[in-house]
Amino acid sequence: MNKEKLNGSMDQLKGEAKEQWGKLTDDNSKIVEGKVDKTKGKIKQGVGKVKDNLSK
Repeated sequence: MNKEKLNGSMDQLKGEAKEQWGKLTDDNSKIVEGKVDKTKGKIKQGVGKVKDNLSK
């Protein structure tokens, strides 16, 4: 697992936590922040997968 894939996974986890906290506290801005973080994480993970495939 390379750095981008790991960072992507962490961003997704952080985003899920923010999203759940926003739902719990009824804070729409945290929900949106969480969704943005999850999307960034998915993109980073995808970049990491492409880099893995290119290095093979």
